[in-house]
Amino acid sequence: MNFKRYFFLVLILALAVKVDARILLPQVLSSNMVLQRDKPVTIWGFGAAGEPVSVSFAGQMKQTVTNASGKWKVLLDPLKTNAVPATMTIKGSNEILLSNILVGEVWLCSGQSNMEYQMRKLVKVKKPLNPKLGAPIDEVEKAHNPLIRIFLVNRKELAKPDSIHKSWSIAEDSALRAFSAAGYFFAKELQAQLGVPIGMISSAVSGSAIEPWIPKERLAAGYFQDKKTGNDPGKFYTPMIEPLTPLAIRGFLWYQGETNCFLKENISYTYKMDALINSWRTAWKDQEMPFYYVQIAPFNYSATKNKVVLDENTEPEFWEAQAQIMRLPNTGMIVTTDLNDYNDDLHPNYKWVIGRRLANWALAKTYQKPIVYSGPMYKSVKFKNGTAEITFDHVGEGLVAEDGKALSGFELAAANGKFMPAKAVTKGQKILVSSKGLKKAVNLRFGWSESKTSNLYNTTGLPAMPFRTNNPLINQYKPYNLN
Repeated sequence: MNFKRYFFLVLILALAVKVDARILLPQVLSSNMVLQRDKPVTIWGFGAAGEPVSVSFAGQMKQTVTNASGKWKVLLDPLKTNAVPATMTIKGSNEILLSNILVGEVWLCSGQSNMEYQMRKLVKVKKPLNPKLGAPIDEVEKAHNPLIRIFLVNRKELAKPDSIHKSWSIAEDSALRAFSAAGYFFAKELQAQLGVPIGMISSAVSGSAIEPWIPKERLAAGYFQDKKTGNDPGKFYTPMIEPLTPLAIRGFLWYQGETNCFLKENISYTYKMDALINSWRTAWKDQEMPFYYVQIAPFNYSATKNKVVLDENTEPEFWEAQAQIMRLPNTGMIVTTDLNDYNDDLHPNYKWVIGRRLANWALAKTYQKPIVYSGPMYKSVKFKNGTAEITFDHVGEGLVAEDGKALSGFELAAANGKFMPAKAVTKGQKILVSSKGLKKAVNLRFGWSESKTSNLYNTTGLPAMPFRTNNPLINQYKPYNLN
């Protein structure tokens, strides 16, 4: 071989090896990001086997060496809140500078289309019928808060090494237009109340069932053993959740269920949510991580043409299944029975209210703020002849009819099981329910309809959760069944 040709070939190969050997980061680590405060923070990436790597940030410098597969990670000591932009330096055979980094609170939001619902759609929403709930359709144009940062998961790219380092953005302009509306308004409320930087990660897929978000192996044990589980278990967990698990975050937000409701699920969905929550907490190595989620909104399920025959009980029974998950610690569900003006719309307005109501749960339960964070929840009932006396949790300063009219949405049943409309009146912090002609009531239900039929709220303006006293799921569902 010609010596000169050989020399250039060796040089080219050497340069190629050097390029291949450079250290790289996962997509979720970039400039503009928010790092979780008060927790150890993992910084990780890729490089050539045996390559020394150092990470410098906030006065800390951590060193490691890549393993035989070229992977590396370091663990930063817990970081203090910092709203002043800082730079992280990562050195190996090359040097990476990540700029404009803040330290605060980081949350992951996931689910299907109502969580994916983008901010750009606000300008096209139908005029809300309830002026009390507002209508910030111009939020994208007004948004300019550099303490809110957003990261939108690309399902095809998340697991790949990244050399651009620009995947996090300040929550404004085109980046905000493409981001989850519910997730953004959650962040906006949290930032306003806590005064710290907020980072939001959105990983959602329109039309997705719950099963693709759960590791496949979790749907093959416990309750699910010997049961057929469809909807591609693990399909989205593997590319869209698992690559995020090394990242320190505070907790999870979940808005999903419509697809499973169309399958007329009830108790099986409860167990699937159990599997999802426990598997995510296990993946993040923290069984106490908060998980707040959204009750699906009223919709005309019974009127849809569907392979599975649906009826007027389909959605109330699904709500009941969703509510059972609050028996797991550090969980909470917001009620949305008042957040759909048009019952033929599967993607209702008021995503800004959903974000704020989710934030209420986080502010009260995660950050220990003394606020009323939930509407009235059924606690107990006493039947005496034809009258039911109901007590509730989360009554705030009192129970009210939101529209100033007579309380609605209550039904009573005798031993024959036939429910009939009932009259309800407040008595202090309790409600008395009776039905003309009913001499002995044995069961009660409230808000048991796929349409908005109830007006019971607490004085804070939060709606009561639908329920029935003859709920069979109470004895069927056993929390932590998969642990």
